[in-house]
Amino acid sequence: MNANQLKPLSNNEIYTFCEQMSMILKAGISSLEGVSIMMEDAAEGDGKFILNVIYEQLDQSGSLFMALSETGVFPKYVLDLVNLGETSGKLDEVMDSLARYYQREENLSQGIKSAILYPLVMVGMMILVIGVLIVKVMPIFNQVFIQLGSEMTGFSKGVLDLGYTLSRYSAILVLILGLLLIAGLYLNKSIKGKARLKQFGSRFFLTKNLYEKIALGRFSNGMAMTLSSGLDTDQSIDLVSQLADHPGLTDKIEDCKRYIAEGENFSDALSKANIFSGVYARMLSIGYKSGVMDEAMQKIAVQYNDDVDTSIGQLLSILEPTLVAVLSVFVGLILLSVMLPLLGIMTTIG
Repeated sequence: MNANQLKPLSNNEIYTFCEQMSMILKAGISSLEGVSIMMEDAAEGDGKFILNVIYEQLDQSGSLFMALSETGVFPKYVLDLVNLGETSGKLDEVMDSLARYYQREENLSQGIKSAILYPLVMVGMMILVIGVLIVKVMPIFNQVFIQLGSEMTGFSKGVLDLGYTLSRYSAILVLILGLLLIAGLYLNKSIKGKARLKQFGSRFFLTKNLYEKIALGRFSNGMAMTLSSGLDTDQSIDLVSQLADHPGLTDKIEDCKRYIAEGENFSDALSKANIFSGVYARMLSIGYKSGVMDEAMQKIAVQYNDDVDTSIGQLLSILEPTLVAVLSVFVGLILLSVMLPLLGIMTTIG
């Protein structure tokens, strides 16, 4: 195995590494000895191989930045901040900040997955019930109608014909469902798929505001971390702009850089570029003037994180009952379209 064959680390894996390195460095243990300790506890596999690569390179160069770069599995954002931490002598603080950042990213990712997964499972189960009702149950009711000297008409006849069509082309239907499953796995697992899913989410009317808040939360969190690590505002915004995967925010950041180049101060540039407004813009103006911009950014990041959690909860509270209501009404219409005529026939016979 070589480093080029390894997959990029997940948010949770980066969090675990940074958290352990932060504790090791704060305890006064060197990076080299710390990686050695981590290797002893690691199980055989990719994780231990990565730690071994880090240890060997760290032993040769004495630089954690160069060691992490050698693995090829850490994002540029982590590498740049580790390099900054080593240069400024604040590596333990940088590792702690990175651990908190990627823990939040993992929690956010899990929250979004949960928000999407539960409704999808519920819809899948309801569609399965409706499919069985259309394909298996409706033909039985049709036989009953025929035996009673009548036939299905209107909506119930249309549903019956749909059932026959689904039965006739079941192989094609299974193929389509298989392709949809593969597409879903692609969107969820591959880097390009995740990027396309984010693009869709940032434009879809139900999730547009949620993705904008997520992007602003990441931007604020990243700015707070880089500013507290010793970077100036120009260096910080250049580095944090890598985290902006929201098309609208990316354009605003470029506008902000242009305003700064034209002579605007940082807080005014953020406000003029419409990245922050209202109370947040006022907080940043005060933070900039009082020299605590990193603290102001951190407070804004916390607020956006709370807003994201609230938005996810509100989206679920609307989505779940709406889906249940729509699918339940559809099932009810199918049953009523059969039962009411059947009751009419039975009454006539009686």
